Amino acid sequence: MSFVQTALYPCNPVTTRGVSTKLSSHQDKLIYANGRTIVIHDLKDPASSRTFSGHAQNTTVARFSPTGYYCASADAIGLVKIWDTIGEDQSVKWEYRVISGRVNDLAWDGEGKRMIVVGDGKDKFGRPIIVDTGASCGEITGHAKVVNAVSIRHQRPFRAVTGGDDGLIIFSQGVPYKYDKTIRTHTKFVQDVRYAPSGDVFASVGSDYKVFLYDGKTGETLVELTDSESAHNGSVMACSWSGDSESFMTSSLDCTVKLWDVESRKVARTWDVGRGVTNQQVGCVWTSSDDLVSLSLSGALNVFDKRENKGRPSRVLQAPQKAITAAARGPSDTFIAGSADGRTFYYDTSSHSIHPVEGEGHTNLVSGLAAGPDEHLYSSGFDDRVREIEPSGGTFSFTQASFSASSQPKALAGTVDGTLFVVGINGIEAVRSNQRVFELKPTYVPSAIGAAGNTVAIGAEDTRVHVYAWDGRALSESYVLEGNRGPVTAIAVSANGEHIVAGDSAGKIVLFGTAAKAKITDRWAHHTARIASLAFLCPSTAESATHVASISLDTNVYVYSVTNISKYVAIRGAAPGGGSAVLWLESQRDGKRELVSAGADGCARIWEVALP
Repeated sequence: MSFVQTALYPCNPVTTRGVSTKLSSHQDKLIYANGRTIVIHDLKDPASSRTFSGHAQNTTVARFSPTGYYCASADAIGLVKIWDTIGEDQSVKWEYRVISGRVNDLAWDGEGKRMIVVGDGKDKFGRPIIVDTGASCGEITGHAKVVNAVSIRHQRPFRAVTGGDDGLIIFSQGVPYKYDKTIRTHTKFVQDVRYAPSGDVFASVGSDYKVFLYDGKTGETLVELTDSESAHNGSVMACSWSGDSESFMTSSLDCTVKLWDVESRKVARTWDVGRGVTNQQVGCVWTSSDDLVSLSLSGALNVFDKRENKGRPSRVLQAPQKAITAAARGPSDTFIAGSADGRTFYYDTSSHSIHPVEGEGHTNLVSGLAAGPDEHLYSSGFDDRVREIEPSGGTFSFTQASFSASSQPKALAGTVDGTLFVVGINGIEAVRSNQRVFELKPTYVPSAIGAAGNTVAIGAEDTRVHVYAWDGRALSESYVLEGNRGPVTAIAVSANGEHIVAGDSAGKIVLFGTAAKAKITDRWAHHTARIASLAFLCPSTAESATHVASISLDTNVYVYSVTNISKYVAIRGAAPGGGSAVLWLESQRDGKRELVSAGADGCARIWEVALP
């Protein structure tokens, strides 16, 4: 094969304030929903994580089957898909419209033959189904409001419990599942209910700060866990059991995670995640490898080790929650990516780790990233700010100084002398040391920019590419290139300034030569949607470019040969949901090069490509 995916850096779960986020696990793998994507996050090796993009609507919950061979995922319109987690094609085995609204939770029975789906249906709040046929195997009744959680006893006789916004817990017998009793222990929303793996007890947590244990067979209330000294001081959003059923964990909006001992009915450990709204805990799961994972509202996955005697997470896994909107190569084996919520992360491909860029960043969408001299990088955002990112001791951080653009930045690029060019709505600003040194007010509307050496190429909405020379003080227009079909949306200049490539809103890519000031080819028209990003592959800054990589809203990546324009490599589906950024990494092996693709699903993928 001419390409192979060597790594996938997953996004983190999407969260909503005051709403419980459901997490599931099998062995060392977490599974959760983000947008239209289901992510299988490998805790031991994050780069080997996988995603499933088979839903057309935003997904809400996903859970592994008891064997781990299948996953059931659901979305905002009540559609449940059951798909293969082992095969490369992730084929969908069954697909059912279970309820007529958002699915909040689902649960498999111990045999993997039945499941119960609950949520905000128009005619019913939950429904048990047979996995193989989708036929009903009972009913879920007794709730008057949205159902938030469901859990099934894995041993016979089967039992099921559901909890909802009406503050009720409905205990059902099965199979077929039918109403048995109503449990009225909570006074506010029931956020989560979970059976212990042994099936002897189940736990419930809610917005009234309370935690209860019940008999697994009869549904009788056993005890309210009220450890007055160390009980939660906020809504308890989730709970999860250990494999031996002797303890369970709870996550709360008071920014703490607690480990409860069932026998003593006391808090065994308390971990304090931090302070502030972003550190509120909205979900949790206890993996079979004894990792306790809790989810912060910020999207951070906090991993706790009960063997360690400290009150903080042993490690914190951070990644984008929203779409990646811009990316740039950093020093050595790193690259930087910015997301739609204004956050910026750096990826270390040698250690396969993701870390947030420290310091005060952007408050809105990151619209551009560009590399500068001395391994510094620059970012622009829809908060009308341009910021500098500097490496420091293996990490990256924003400097305190920033530049306020005169209009909302669309894109940015840098030249060899450290000047940064910022494309705004009505003009281009040249910035050096966070000071404006020049401003261009063209007659056309600028839409994209690329720069290398002292050559600056500006793409315009009039379909033309305007090429300028930068002398350190001002831009002087050299010539205009034509050949694109629509407004230019992406542009790149080769390192030695010999080539310029421009992509437009129609999906067409045109390669130009600066020596002849003319078009070399316009045959690169394989994309079917707007070109989002372009990147030249240059052996060195003095040598000619050999290849061009492109990414588009059509989710595909193409690698074209500059020396033989008829040759290309197509990586289809490289960015599910639509691509936004593509870049080349430094690594090279056996004539193969690595490139990064990123886009709307918030994930970054690394591809090893055999160059055409």
